[in-house]
Amino acid sequence: MIIKFRLNGEEREESVEEDERALDFLRRIGMKSVKEGCGEGECGACTIIVNGKNVVSCLMLAPELDGTDVLTTEGLGQDKLDPVQEAFAEIGAVQCGFCTPGMEMSAKALLMKNPHPSEEDIKKGLEGNLCRCTGYFRIIEAVKKAAGKI
Repeated sequence: MIIKFRLNGEEREESVEEDERALDFLRRIGMKSVKEGCGEGECGACTIIVNGKNVVSCLMLAPELDGTDVLTTEGLGQDKLDPVQEAFAEIGAVQCGFCTPGMEMSAKALLMKNPHPSEEDIKKGLEGNLCRCTGYFRIIEAVKKAAGKI
């Protein structure tokens, strides 16, 4: 089937299978930042923003993207780093980097809704994303740093 949607600001028309996951579809068309961690919606590595909300793409079917506005990490900071990316880099909120795209997308979605979140808001906004390397302290600090810049 053919779907039409907006990906990272660009109108797209793509062929998808009815049972194809959004995760697999996005990777197939070149969005390599969308990672598969668990395949069960538990780790957040595949987080994307659809119509302003963060969603795990491993639990979404590609046909559901029809008519939507999708943002992946590739769409952040196309001309210069997005404030979220800048803050993650400055604070050193990255170690292995596997969870980073999903973390950045959840942080971006949070800051789009609430540009001045409390630390508790940040923790709630990131609770669907798992990181095995950082212990979250620097990630939370990076979101605080990005707050107000978006």
